[in-house]
Amino acid sequence: MKKYFLFAAFAVFALALTSCSGNKKQAENPIAVFALDDLLDIAEQKVDETVTVVGFVTHTCRHSGQKCFLVGEAKGITLRVEAEGEIEGFTPDLVGSRLAITGIIREEHLSEEFINEYENNVRLRQEEGELCEAEAGNINEWRNWMRERNKNYYAIYYMDGLKYEQMN
Repeated sequence: MKKYFLFAAFAVFALALTSCSGNKKQAENPIAVFALDDLLDIAEQKVDETVTVVGFVTHTCRHSGQKCFLVGEAKGITLRVEAEGEIEGFTPDLVGSRLAITGIIREEHLSEEFINEYENNVRLRQEEGELCEAEAGNINEWRNWMRERNKNYYAIYYMDGLKYEQMN
């Protein structure tokens, strides 16, 4: 009986500790952390939310330092990060670094009208002998994305970066 009483007292004490710390965690609203590749898969659901994303810096804007570009492990898709909040700027020495950047996911739209005009300009340049396969590929990618999601625009996701931490 004495063992049962001690066990019950310990269980109540442990429950009280976890419930107190649980309330504290709920009040802090922890920020979700994503690898860049994973975040881009669900970016549409995270627009205007604060998240932390981990990726590798491929480029920083040398003139203003107000933007950097991250790539994930797959290295096929990039995310533009704008310097906001505590971030005064991104320096060129960050290129190649692995960063954890906390910020707000934003979305821009390329309208179907814009894409049509862009495609016409590309065709005109191609007729003049200025062939750019990358631009034609982008247009196809945008149109496929729109068709798959039944949208009349192409979404570009970026981040207003609030703070960052160098991981390596």
